[in-house]
Amino acid sequence: MPLLIQNRALDRITSTGELFDRHPHLKENARTFRSQPLVDVDPKCLLYVQQREFAATTPADKSVSVIGSGDATTCHFVVLRHTGSGAVCLAHCDGSCTWSEIPLIVKAVTSLSNVSKEGRLELHLAGGFNDESKTSHKLSLNILAAFQKQKEEIHLETCCITEMNDIVVDGNHSPVVYGIGVNVNTGDVFPSSFTHKGPAEELRSARTFTGGQMADIYDSSRGLIKIGPCSWSPNLDIGFWLSQEDDTILKYLSTSPLAEPPHFVQHMKTTIQFLLEHPSSDSLFPGGQPQLYHRSERGDWERAA
Repeated sequence: MPLLIQNRALDRITSTGELFDRHPHLKENARTFRSQPLVDVDPKCLLYVQQREFAATTPADKSVSVIGSGDATTCHFVVLRHTGSGAVCLAHCDGSCTWSEIPLIVKAVTSLSNVSKEGRLELHLAGGFNDESKTSHKLSLNILAAFQKQKEEIHLETCCITEMNDIVVDGNHSPVVYGIGVNVNTGDVFPSSFTHKGPAEELRSARTFTGGQMADIYDSSRGLIKIGPCSWSPNLDIGFWLSQEDDTILKYLSTSPLAEPPHFVQHMKTTIQFLLEHPSSDSLFPGGQPQLYHRSERGDWERAA
């Protein structure tokens, strides 16, 4: 089935501009969305999703009340929710393999929903901006096209992407919204910021940095975050980056050097340092098993025995 907008099938589009011209209410919704105040999400209720990860759960989950993700420039956030079951998935897509990722997101929600139950699948998209290389625009179109190929009826509700998520500051384009959260109980989607991006932030970043594919990081039936196992080459020639100027790191390791958040360079250096300290990933996954984390009584994620 095609993607639906106000219960009508979306025709083929060749640009995001065309989408917004045909559906001006999406423009208004995007303006309303991006003008909301930033919510600083409490880590004690948060399930944080990094780049090239997704997570899904339901309102029955006692460990998670908000799924969130941040630090997106050209990347896009995809939130898919079933209004009947309340099952919701958030993914942080960077365009690495969009056509194979979107079916995973749809399956994550439908597998947690009773298909005979009342309700419908609703889609919320945010992220990207008017970057010079048009990386955001290409990703926007690919995500929309991939959803159109799904067999399920999916209703596009929020579309704060590319030009509708763009602001010009000192002559430079950048995103208005860098992070979003979704309230698992209500389905509300909102611009967000995050002080805590764990657990295992460096390991998860290393997995993405070394080319790991989109990963499902959460088992909602057990309330467990699961990381890996993953692997990388022990001979990565990356140590030289640690002595480079910030501008050089931004130029070569970012899709949008002028729009990155202030902590981007330090984040890259920390990830590279982690890889240098762990040339083999084997020691991180004893017996080839994933790292598992559960919510402790204090509210933080702790390694499960």
